[in-house]
Amino acid sequence: MKKTLKLDLNYIQQQTEHHAPFMTGKFNNLNLMTALQPIYSLAHKRVVGHEALVRIKEEGGVPVSPAILFDQERSAMETIQLDRLCRFIHIHNYRIINKSINWLFLNISPITISSGRKTFGSYFRELLEFHDFPPHRIVIEVVEHPTSENDRLMETVAYFKELGCLIAIDDFGAGHSNFDRIWTLRPDIVKLDRSFMVRSSRNPEIRQILSGIVTLLHQAGALVLMEGIETRDQAMIAIESDVDFVQGFFFGRPFTNLQQPPPEFDGLNHLLADFKREFHCSETESRQRIQTHRTLFEMAISKLKAGSDISAACTDMLSTLEVVRCYCIDTDGIQIGQTLVSSMYNAMKDKRFKPLEDASSADWFRRHYLRRAIYHPDQLQVTRPYLSITGAHMCVTLSMKFTCPDGDCILCCDLKT
Repeated sequence: MKKTLKLDLNYIQQQTEHHAPFMTGKFNNLNLMTALQPIYSLAHKRVVGHEALVRIKEEGGVPVSPAILFDQERSAMETIQLDRLCRFIHIHNYRIINKSINWLFLNISPITISSGRKTFGSYFRELLEFHDFPPHRIVIEVVEHPTSENDRLMETVAYFKELGCLIAIDDFGAGHSNFDRIWTLRPDIVKLDRSFMVRSSRNPEIRQILSGIVTLLHQAGALVLMEGIETRDQAMIAIESDVDFVQGFFFGRPFTNLQQPPPEFDGLNHLLADFKREFHCSETESRQRIQTHRTLFEMAISKLKAGSDISAACTDMLSTLEVVRCYCIDTDGIQIGQTLVSSMYNAMKDKRFKPLEDASSADWFRRHYLRRAIYHPDQLQVTRPYLSITGAHMCVTLSMKFTCPDGDCILCCDLKT
């Protein structure tokens, strides 16, 4: 019972010092100060919240690395005391400087999750009431790491949700991440670890995959925040991947001068204009590239309508550099006959995927390009790049439904990207 009382609101308040109107904390002869890093909404082009961080100084004013404070082994009681003290000063200080609707992102330690309320008593509800700070402006960041106490984690997350707070999964993608945590906790926001950004900057294939991960998180009901953005190129990757929020040195460093916060980043309009310009240029290049193949594709359709077989109809297409394969599908999605593969690609294909080569009678109805072609006859359909199962490579597919002497069918042509 004594431990519970020792870490209650009154005790934590005694570890603070006022420097009107702001507040600092005292922990083991160290001075703790609030640092805030802005979080921007790309769509709204403005700050929508701040992450609260802690900055540390010794008694003489010498800065100390946060690692000195957080990487040391401590008892559960000391860890929770530190966690509660940081949240106390952060909420007080944020309430002073930001009276708007913006969010305050607060980290919560794994030890607090596992034993905070159970061992040391409830705290956060009383803290919000003490500061008269609305819970809907709080985003609790849960670090993405393995835990053997999933029930306690779910119980803690449920507690914060019942208070009215938002939940964010932090550092998603940093080694131990898995989507099971997303399905289980149903967070409001997922913060992608900086490793995603670093890898995407170096590898175009990962850059393409990133937007798919963001889409999957959106489908799971979570907004997505990309953190650790330090360069313009990384900012553009975040924009094209369709994340909702961005955070990092490029947009604003953490600041401790709460009396004079730095001006907001004013370059989002320029970034978004550049993105639109680059997107339009890319689309123009793509259309020009497709137009070259469109002429040959429509010639093949004309020959098929006149009664030619697929081999004769697609000879010219299969002789071009980018065309990989051509094949016909009936309106039920079943492939008619064998796939015709260009001689150039046939010499280069990967033998490891030989079990997938024979696609006669394969059922392709699940493919979006086929369904679009079926419901829009005599109109060319062009997909975005996707992974072809028959060759395990990225491709773009042209497709069109038409009527030939044998009835309705769909011609498809895969272009290697």
